[in-house]
Amino acid sequence: MSTSPRYLTKSRFKMGIECPTRLHYTGKAEYVDRSVDDSFLAALAEGGYQVGALACLMYPGGVEVTDHGHAAQLATTHELLQREEVTIYEAALQAQGLFVRVDILRKRGRLIELIEVKAKSYEPAKDAGFRNARGALRSDWLPYLQDIAFQRHVAGLALPDHEFECFLMVADKSRAATVDGLNQRFRVRRQGRAIDVALAPDTDATTLGEPILTAVPVDEQVRQILTEPLTLMGTPVPFEQAVAMLGEAYRDDRKLGPVPGAMCGECPFQADQAPAPGEPRSGFHECWTEAFGLSEADFEGGTVLDLWNFRGKDKLIQEKRVRLQEVGLDDLGFDGSAPGTTGLTRAHRQWYQVQADWPGGGEFFIDTAGLAEAMRGWRYPLHFIDFETSAVAIPFSRGHRPYETVAFQFSHHVMERDGSVRHASQFLLAEPGVDPTLPFIRALRDAVGGDNGTIFRWATHENTVLNHLRRRLLADPAPLEDRDGLAAFIESITTREEDGERAEGPRAMVDLCKLAERYYFHPSSLGSSSLKRVLPALMRSSPALRLLYGQAVYATAAMPSLNLTTPMIWWVECGGQVMDPYDLLPPVFAEVGLPEQKWIETGVADSLQEGGAAMAAYARLQFEEIDPREREAIRHALLRYCELDTLAMVMAVQAWTAWTDRL
Repeated sequence: MSTSPRYLTKSRFKMGIECPTRLHYTGKAEYVDRSVDDSFLAALAEGGYQVGALACLMYPGGVEVTDHGHAAQLATTHELLQREEVTIYEAALQAQGLFVRVDILRKRGRLIELIEVKAKSYEPAKDAGFRNARGALRSDWLPYLQDIAFQRHVAGLALPDHEFECFLMVADKSRAATVDGLNQRFRVRRQGRAIDVALAPDTDATTLGEPILTAVPVDEQVRQILTEPLTLMGTPVPFEQAVAMLGEAYRDDRKLGPVPGAMCGECPFQADQAPAPGEPRSGFHECWTEAFGLSEADFEGGTVLDLWNFRGKDKLIQEKRVRLQEVGLDDLGFDGSAPGTTGLTRAHRQWYQVQADWPGGGEFFIDTAGLAEAMRGWRYPLHFIDFETSAVAIPFSRGHRPYETVAFQFSHHVMERDGSVRHASQFLLAEPGVDPTLPFIRALRDAVGGDNGTIFRWATHENTVLNHLRRRLLADPAPLEDRDGLAAFIESITTREEDGERAEGPRAMVDLCKLAERYYFHPSSLGSSSLKRVLPALMRSSPALRLLYGQAVYATAAMPSLNLTTPMIWWVECGGQVMDPYDLLPPVFAEVGLPEQKWIETGVADSLQEGGAAMAAYARLQFEEIDPREREAIRHALLRYCELDTLAMVMAVQAWTAWTDRL
């Protein structure tokens, strides 16, 4: 048994105020814990680790505490604090069973600055004061402010003879990078759970250009948090007392709660299903079994957490009505009527999740009349497009602002009137230091601009991205020769708000996600109309897709592919279930002979299905010095993954067309 002290750290404090019960599960190998990989991927995609390294360079001359173990870290920090003036990176402070690592600590005599670095976007005109219209601290900033408040609390206990000033160091969206390749100066590496950032040679304060991070003073907000109660276990508790309660519970490994709520849907200690004996335990399943006496069959039947886009989860959970079958029409504000001419509403989709009883019966719902009416205005050839984009804290190129959208890839399928399909074109520009924006727009114009066919997207992303790129074009102080033509092209295929009014181009893209939401429901999609949910459902329910893609027709002369050289069967049954086509794509590094440990170190997931994985892959490609095999593998994986995104859209239209042809 480990004899190391069980400190309440700032990450555990944050976890504890979100859900005290989670403190009992964290750090235990016997429990499922998805937070490590999820947080790493998110930080890698958005640049969280790199922001920390950049912030340190803004305070040069500091000393980093690199010791292993709490005792050594505390000893080194104590020794450094004996100096009259010192800057410490990752300073360690401890008091009363509480422990913090301060990102940047600056000591000037008795004055100590505590600087918490966050890879969060900050807009001075909108975020100043971090308060909403009613004067309360904004919910999107509150966790970050509570984090620095906890550090201030511990620092005050550990160093009582000092004064403190608190800052949040954030990415300032009002500032643009003034040098190229800023992001590429900070290379993230991973070995197991250990993560570090290697700096490119000659990286220092003189090579970074104008600052894109800003230190925002937050003493006023910190004082407010320290003097107001926190809600703990459903009860308002003074801040200091709440910290002590959480610290003692964690120290003694004593379980608090459970106090279930809607936040349980995001529990990192949750398995996809009740684990079998010998498998890692699921904290979520244990909590809900203890709180509500749920059986394995109850979990399999679904809970209110599964209800799509439902805002009343907390109310039902408080009433201990958590099984799906315990949800009534009144809970959904629904009268039980059949879908109208505009298709399914949110309440319809929620009720069908609960009741599994829809007009027409059967295993799923399909409104063929509604789909046929929507399809009536389509013009051939049909174009299907999907974008991959990046939005990182530290820009890759001069002139870009923190978290500014960079479009680096698209895929494009075409369907002709006779039903023939081809992967017509694609674009991927991920060369280190090259801004892909203008080549992306020009390539997209060339891909879809040669006819008047209907263009399809899935959800709002492509429309949002193109409108952003248009604004960038028009705001350029040195306009390009073809700027107006490119802007006009974007205007022709998008919808947007101008002067408070909606503007729609003559070829405005059609949102297939909206059609799925209105006219198609399969219980396996859990109410969602996202492409990653709808495609597997269509594979299960569409005889047309089974017939067509149950044979090796894709990546042949009949249905050409730009990336797959071996004919593909996309409809595959395994264990009585139809496989998700995304699971049939080869792993990222399967074909280049890169050892497993090597690709794990890259931080790029071996499947690009995970949220942020494509962004992380693009970020990886921006580094000059990576194994050529790795670069080749990532490029090919991005191309295949994006190709399947547009093929999935084609599959949806093929399935719907087959059903509507029965009219």
